[in-house]
Amino acid sequence: RHGTTTLFAALEIATGQVTAACKPRHRHQEFLAFLKQVAKAYPDQQLHLVMDNYAAHKRIEIRDWLAANPRVHVHFTPTSRSWLNLVEVWFGIIERQAIHRGTFGSVAELNAKIRAFITGWNDRKHPFVWTKTADDILKKANRQTTSNTGH
Repeated sequence: RHGTTTLFAALEIATGQVTAACKPRHRHQEFLAFLKQVAKAYPDQQLHLVMDNYAAHKRIEIRDWLAANPRVHVHFTPTSRSWLNLVEVWFGIIERQAIHRGTFGSVAELNAKIRAFITGWNDRKHPFVWTKTADDILKKANRQTTSNTGH
């Protein structure tokens, strides 16, 4: 009713640290700005980014930037496998703990709530660990593949 925000987030699974940005839109321009923010936050490291197949992630401007920044590697999750991306689990956490059923008088209030949650999260961060075994994960993937074939 009062507007929306787009939350871009990168989760460092080894520590639980979240790098994030709230943007008014979800276009390739905003995504590219976020990629640059993440790269700046980790200037001396190889970065492996796992992301969905959203069209903005595959624009020529993004591909050109990635080609010019070879230390940044992108891995796309298969369609309908967003649960393989641990930042999606984190999005569920922020939704349940900070946003769901919230009343926000403006987008600025919503963004402030999101930023406060992220600050608190990063103050208490801990490694983000799979709770399922590899066998359990593969079984789920196989079940979803079978159910998506119409059989």
